[in-house]
Amino acid sequence: MIAELLEKTRGLEDRHFILPGYYNWQQFKAIEALIDEVGGVRLSYLDGCVEFMTLGENHETIKSFLAILLALYFFEKRIEFIPVGSATREDEAKAVSFEPDESYYIGEKKEHPDLAIEVAITSGDSRKLERYRRFRIAEVWFCKNNKLSIYRVREDNYEQVSRSEFLPELDLALLVRCVLMPSKLEAMAEFINGIRQQ
Repeated sequence: MIAELLEKTRGLEDRHFILPGYYNWQQFKAIEALIDEVGGVRLSYLDGCVEFMTLGENHETIKSFLAILLALYFFEKRIEFIPVGSATREDEAKAVSFEPDESYYIGEKKEHPDLAIEVAITSGDSRKLERYRRFRIAEVWFCKNNKLSIYRVREDNYEQVSRSEFLPELDLALLVRCVLMPSKLEAMAEFINGIRQQ
């Protein structure tokens, strides 16, 4: 069944499939070992649910350029940061395993990153926020439908907020506009000019 699902994903843009049924942690790790041999598929786990995702060029372009622009912002504003990309976050006791698209420590390294970013081309529901909640990642950004939504952890849940608490001066409209520009050189120039005028 897994091989058939993987075959369906070949050559397609972002796709995601949820494997029917309930899987314990050991079964998930066995499935993960099989997937590692295939490549090109991202796997996540939450409370017995196994999800397969393929990442298309559109997803990767947005994710990569968003990371470039954020790095420019950190450098321009002299904000200490540690980029840790899509490093896997997993914990058997919390019944969760996933990879953010991008993640960052703001300032110094802590137990978990402060900020995570999800580029959601075909998926991006509240179940993804639940994964982050279990690690108490303070801020999660969802980039979906050419919009950026920011969620901040409050007590034991996430609340949508209008701006980043880590980067309160960041012009989110400028960031999104530049990410979507066809010319990446023009986008970088516009972004740098915009943040220098703040």
